Amino acid sequence: MFNTLGHLLTLVRFSHTFFALPFALLAALMAWAAPGANPWRWQELLGILLCMVSARSAAMAFNRLADRQIDAGNPRTAGRHLPAGILSVPAVWLFAALCGLAFVAATLLFLPNPLPLLLAFPVLAFLLGYSYAKRFTALAHFWLGAALALSPVAAWIAIRGEMVFVRPADLLPALVLAGAVLVWVAGFDILYACQDVQFDRQMGLHSVPVRLGVPGALRLAATCHGVTVLLLALLPLVYPPLGWIYGVGVAGVAGLLVYEHALIRPDDLERVNVAFFHVNAIISLGLLAVGSLDLWWASR
Repeated sequence: MFNTLGHLLTLVRFSHTFFALPFALLAALMAWAAPGANPWRWQELLGILLCMVSARSAAMAFNRLADRQIDAGNPRTAGRHLPAGILSVPAVWLFAALCGLAFVAATLLFLPNPLPLLLAFPVLAFLLGYSYAKRFTALAHFWLGAALALSPVAAWIAIRGEMVFVRPADLLPALVLAGAVLVWVAGFDILYACQDVQFDRQMGLHSVPVRLGVPGALRLAATCHGVTVLLLALLPLVYPPLGWIYGVGVAGVAGLLVYEHALIRPDDLERVNVAFFHVNAIISLGLLAVGSLDLWWASR
């Protein structure tokens, strides 16, 4: 049983929860620190953590199920759990269903207002729908970005749902942060997809590298990341509690993104995994760290 659980966690790349979770936590901290907010409660924090982990795990497991035949034909992914027979299809279906139920249950049991429960099913449907996007649109990367961008918006609504309902403009800081997450994720997913451009063409799958070629895809990814830095820099304009410490963090994010793109060239994609996994994990965790420090500093 423990061996199967270990395989399931690696199937959904559980450690990659760090890509989206820090932005949900940063949005939660901002929501608690905003004017008129109620004091933070451990139940809300637990609910956000459970929702993030369970929703992402359900979406990743469903993605592996939807793509298992495609993965089997791609030399880069043929060793994944389902094509290699390490896990059975029924076991992964059961895991995905349980994670989806856990997501809905967490909104009901731990979050203080009814909006998260009402939005749980549409959000889950959007997350699962991404798995089929590359079959019909080259904008699949932006669908993935939007899926992860829901995390700061959802965390904000979980804490300030009633305020958002009364005054929708209250949601603006979360939307700006979500916009930064959307183009950041879309940019690095475009970089990642460059590895499979030939296979995707053969299979009739859609992606930005297939549509624009690798050089054009790299340029679009760089543009996305430029917009990411711009949106992060604009966030203090709609959320004044963020100050100079956060600004230093944004400068660090810009430097890391420049480094990420310096690692990859159209004729050299060997270091895509370094850019994808290591640099982006530092960006998300680092931004949470400086944002938290800045909010703490402002409250002193």
